Amino acid sequence: MNSFNFKQYRMNPDREVLVSRHKVRSYECDAYRHVNNAVYLNYLEFARQEALEQKGFDLVRLQDNGMQVVIHQIQIQFLKPLRTGDTIEIRTQLASHRRVSGIFYQEIVRQSDDRVCARAAVTWVFTNAEGRPIPIPQEVIRAFAR
Repeated sequence: MNSFNFKQYRMNPDREVLVSRHKVRSYECDAYRHVNNAVYLNYLEFARQEALEQKGFDLVRLQDNGMQVVIHQIQIQFLKPLRTGDTIEIRTQLASHRRVSGIFYQEIVRQSDDRVCARAAVTWVFTNAEGRPIPIPQEVIRAFAR
């Protein structure tokens, strides 16, 4: 099995980390009484949208201006289970970017013990309304490069 190398991704202490919080709900859990693996993708999406909004980039406004941020690939590693009632922080940081794409590194951390329960490298692409890649706007790069 070909495994993704997470060693290249860690939170960079020199870059801003954007934090979103969430309390795990019972309906997010499966028959094993822990958060279903598919729900982690929702947590990550929620946090990326909040990160964009915290930086002044609302998805609707981007679409109104003919731009979209679309996900190309997500690599996720599940490390510890989450259960109903756990309060989590989803930490998001721009790990790298190129001309039309970038990678957000994200961690889902259980607040009670500060344990990283999952981590993900999310590759995204800026596109026009027709879905064709376009250069990332400089104001987006500047906002996340701090």
